Amino acid sequence: MSVKDILVPDIGDFESVDIIDVLVSPGDTIGIDDSLVTVESDKASMDIPTPEAGVVKEVKVKVGDKIAEGHLIITLEVIDRIESKSADVAAAKAVIPEPAKAEAPLVAVPEPTRPAPEPPKQVKPIGKPAPVGAHVDTNREVNSHASPSVRKFARELGVDLKLVVGSGPKNRILQSDVQAFVKDELAKPRTESMTAGASALSTLTMPIIDFSKFGEIKTQPLSRIKKLSGANLHRNWVTAPHVTQFDEADITDLEDFRKSMQADAEKRGVKLTMLAFLIKASVNALKAYPNFNASLSPDGDSLILKSYYNVGFACDTPDGLVVPVVKNVQSKDVLEIAADLMDLSAKARERKLKVEEMQGGCFTISSLGGIGGTMFTPIINCPEVAILGVSRSSMQPVYDKETKSFEPRLILPLSLSYDHRVIDGADGARFTSHMRMMLSDVRRLLL
Repeated sequence: MSVKDILVPDIGDFESVDIIDVLVSPGDTIGIDDSLVTVESDKASMDIPTPEAGVVKEVKVKVGDKIAEGHLIITLEVIDRIESKSADVAAAKAVIPEPAKAEAPLVAVPEPTRPAPEPPKQVKPIGKPAPVGAHVDTNREVNSHASPSVRKFARELGVDLKLVVGSGPKNRILQSDVQAFVKDELAKPRTESMTAGASALSTLTMPIIDFSKFGEIKTQPLSRIKKLSGANLHRNWVTAPHVTQFDEADITDLEDFRKSMQADAEKRGVKLTMLAFLIKASVNALKAYPNFNASLSPDGDSLILKSYYNVGFACDTPDGLVVPVVKNVQSKDVLEIAADLMDLSAKARERKLKVEEMQGGCFTISSLGGIGGTMFTPIINCPEVAILGVSRSSMQPVYDKETKSFEPRLILPLSLSYDHRVIDGADGARFTSHMRMMLSDVRRLLL
């Protein structure tokens, strides 16, 4: 028996490559052409095999190291008679005296042509994939041993190999293990799969880039509101399957009516905006379509229908976006709603909003009409199931069938995002059609 250094062979035109996986440990018995490490360049990844068989004495590299041709990988105790794994097993059997026939053999080697006997119930079968639904701790330290082809296959499917249990030799991950993991995830109940997906996404990290290499930079910390709202928006986006329905409402008559009420509103110290009318119209639509005034239960098996009507509105502040809630809108007229909007908006800008003034919402309206834009996709404010986005109104030519001519009309773009688990496309279109009808006819809106 002799000790031999195993060095990095010719790896082509690369000056150095990164080690992304170490596949052996001290004490491992390896055969010729067994993989020692997996390395990755900017173009490809590959395994470096051993040209000798024997027992690993020391591992001289670790994950993250850069290596080049001639770099020492391991020291190996080489047995001249060992040329493969099967020869190694035979050598081991030759060294160990054969036990008496009455005793159970130490190593059970099944005949190549015979099926392997079923293992005892208390022993976990070797090489069997993890059972469907098995829990995997994503925070554990795992060396995901897999060949470059399997890694590529996993990347194409978006599978994190740290979540996959390998069934190959030395827990090496095979392509069948990746396929079994994907099937397991797809077979999970909707809410469980959804949560698992969100959990997996939350473990992904953005690459660290030194932007100062490209020019002058300035680092500005995010406000507390943006940090909190950012986390909530991300959660809402990945947990609720969003669909957005676009529509347009003719608000020519409504805008004339709003202007005619400005004097009365000012006497009461109220600024009457279009948002007050939108909130009033949304309550009428929520009553007509109760599924929009609901929340999905945490287990995803039932719908919680609400008999109250609280409407939130997205409020832009210097520190970020907040969503105050106007309570019991069904019992208020547009001037009372406008007064609540003024009060809550002032508190938001002055950072005086109470927690309870941002809770209990059933539906949310995000209005960008004062800024601009045509249409957009608002993100649902979960656990609500829908949100209405409103863009800037514009004067457009609309054809009148009675006069057979085009007339200038004030058109308001509407963008309704809804949770497709609760609301289907047909109801989404009906809801925006109802909103369009309410906003186009002031008489209906004030009933």
